[in-house]
Amino acid sequence: MRVTRFLADMSASVHAVPEDALAIMRLSVLDWAACALAGRHEPVAQAVRHLESENGGAPDATVIGADHMLPMRAAAMVNGTTAHALDFDDTHFAHIGHPSAVIVSAALAMAQRQGDDDGNLFLRAALVGAEASIRVGLWLGRAHYETGFHQTATAGTIGAAVAGAAIFNLSTDETHSAIGLAATRAAGLKVQFGTMGKPYHAGMAAASAVEAVHAAMIGVEGAPEVLDGPFGFGATHHGAGDAEALMQDGTLFSAISHKYHACCHGTHASIEAVLALKDQVDPAQVSCIQINVHPRWLDVCAIPQPQTRLEAKFSLSATAAMALLGRGMVDQVSFEPSVILAPEVVVLRDKVAVVGDAELSDTEAHVTITADGMDHTHHHDLAKAAPFEVRKERVFSKACALIGRDRAQMLWDASNGAGGFDLKAFTAALRH
Repeated sequence: MRVTRFLADMSASVHAVPEDALAIMRLSVLDWAACALAGRHEPVAQAVRHLESENGGAPDATVIGADHMLPMRAAAMVNGTTAHALDFDDTHFAHIGHPSAVIVSAALAMAQRQGDDDGNLFLRAALVGAEASIRVGLWLGRAHYETGFHQTATAGTIGAAVAGAAIFNLSTDETHSAIGLAATRAAGLKVQFGTMGKPYHAGMAAASAVEAVHAAMIGVEGAPEVLDGPFGFGATHHGAGDAEALMQDGTLFSAISHKYHACCHGTHASIEAVLALKDQVDPAQVSCIQINVHPRWLDVCAIPQPQTRLEAKFSLSATAAMALLGRGMVDQVSFEPSVILAPEVVVLRDKVAVVGDAELSDTEAHVTITADGMDHTHHHDLAKAAPFEVRKERVFSKACALIGRDRAQMLWDASNGAGGFDLKAFTAALRH
């Protein structure tokens, strides 16, 4: 019950969130929109959009990739799946999850149903929900993830319910029920990685949270000890029950890591390290590239000789070769077979050795490139966030590459107007 009360208090604090964290959330909302718009033609996005459109229902909320609106649960399902379809959305490494794909999708649908036209409650609730999902992920701990649960879907469902409770201004008892019902619905297995099931997790989590919040609003009650009770979510899902991690001071969302390359986030630290060395070496003179990463990534993104687009996205060796050759990795075309199997890429790829190093964190990579008899080394840590203006420039540039400068500017202006967040203008830009 202690965990549920803490999360309910977080929901109630929605109007007291720090402005610097809201600025980061604005970046993530733009990033979410760009990833979703760029991913709307992916097969999984089209399939889920078709499924929910066939079900029909009240026109509550915007659906990315469709001209019509759908009920808030259905919109959250479609948009969550679509936002994660490219696996290009933001990541928080504290618990290894993708907060925005779930939380923003759910919060947007609920805010539209609530009639929050100015969008400021939407933005604040999204931040509170994302913060809650990260903290729940930390409370569950790495054993939860290593056992095979996907934090994006498990912790994300609970965090999205916290956001929804804030949007609908639920009472304390209703919020407890919403969180409890969301935990009962929360699910997601890592075995789905590399399939359509992974982005489906994000939509499933967003939709489950919306349903739990709606159910609590109309009087469905949930168990108060559903998280930390003896038979609660933590105890039954290999949770560590780390209350100190859950209740620590500060705002954790500000350490969110945005993807600047359209591949597994486990490859990004090594890509950044290679890019830092690119101008120092001639690819034709390279004899060896050694990449040291945390051993956790060896069974996630260390496919040595990828043959398909999806395999290349989970290959430290292929992405390192592409980075050294100056091949941009900002869209799906970047990973087509003609690119990843180009002779010059294959030659470099096969010179890469990936080494597990337990002394490195999840966010670090140490790269050594041996060229013309000399070693060139660089270390990169994704946890060391760049200054806000640098992050803003890179996220905006990514959005421009994915959806064009005009639409990226429309979305950015809608979220940064003089009157705050203009939800009507923002959703209009999603439908164009």
